[in-house]
Amino acid sequence: MSRRARHILVAVIALSALASIFFGLRSYSSYLLLRSAYEAGRPQVSSLRAWMTLDHVATTYRVPLNELLPRLGLPPDASRDESLRAIADQRGVPRFDFVRQVQRALGQSAPVPESGQSTGGLTDRILSALLIYGYPALALTLLLGAIGLPLPIGVAAVLAGSLAALGNLRWEWAGMIAVTASFAGDMIAYGIGRAVSDNFLARHGRWIGYSPQRRDNIQALLQRWGGVTVIISRTLTSSLSSVVSIFAGVSRYQFSHFLGFALLGRLIWTSAYLGLGYGIGNNIDAASQFLGNLSGLIIALGVLVVAGAYRAGMMRPEAG
Repeated sequence: MSRRARHILVAVIALSALASIFFGLRSYSSYLLLRSAYEAGRPQVSSLRAWMTLDHVATTYRVPLNELLPRLGLPPDASRDESLRAIADQRGVPRFDFVRQVQRALGQSAPVPESGQSTGGLTDRILSALLIYGYPALALTLLLGAIGLPLPIGVAAVLAGSLAALGNLRWEWAGMIAVTASFAGDMIAYGIGRAVSDNFLARHGRWIGYSPQRRDNIQALLQRWGGVTVIISRTLTSSLSSVVSIFAGVSRYQFSHFLGFALLGRLIWTSAYLGLGYGIGNNIDAASQFLGNLSGLIIALGVLVVAGAYRAGMMRPEAG
């Protein structure tokens, strides 16, 4: 391994470690604000942040400023353009604690909007499909996503959990359908890998990220780590599950092993994502924000683990 490659690998490890810390703190902060909002009786105020000004808070959450100021212990002539961050610094209290205080103050008012934010175009369409078509929309989204189509399957599962909490779906059926659909997609992707020839993949495989070198690398991972690779690709790095499934088929990884580990991974994945949505309930925007931070953390940790393992593997022969 060249010196330049070693330096790049060390840089990747350092950056992924920093990203893990960053997204870990954001995930934890999002979770605490979400829990605090529920304790205040207004899940919608979980989107409150320290950069917001008093005027922005009053306008966004439809609370008269002359009612909000006394609840926060502020004088009537307080500047409307003062940010929560600046007020917390002036009082010498942690910004996060002051944001939670504002959440509790907002919780004392009734007219907090129920749906003032959007989760995004594609996510909105998936939510609409789940509301209109229910279980078939959930099954089709997870099936196609597991096969390899670029669909936000994690968001779909969280939304399904939220709808189950609201009573639009039954959580037992949602969980069973989610596991079955995603697992069926894994089997189809594996079957595609077994069915196509090396020549076909060499010509068209670039569309799914295929290359002979990548095939050899994943085959080596499957031979060395076996089920761990399959389970991780279904849980921590679910966006790569279809690629791993296809490559498992291409490399002729034993089907019975793949079947068992893929099923276990999907059970873990479904429990986590549906459970997150069910716990968050009707605050779908907060679910999407938390999921985004959590996904960033998982990806960063995945990169860190892989890079660290590769670094350790490269150093071991030298030590010997």
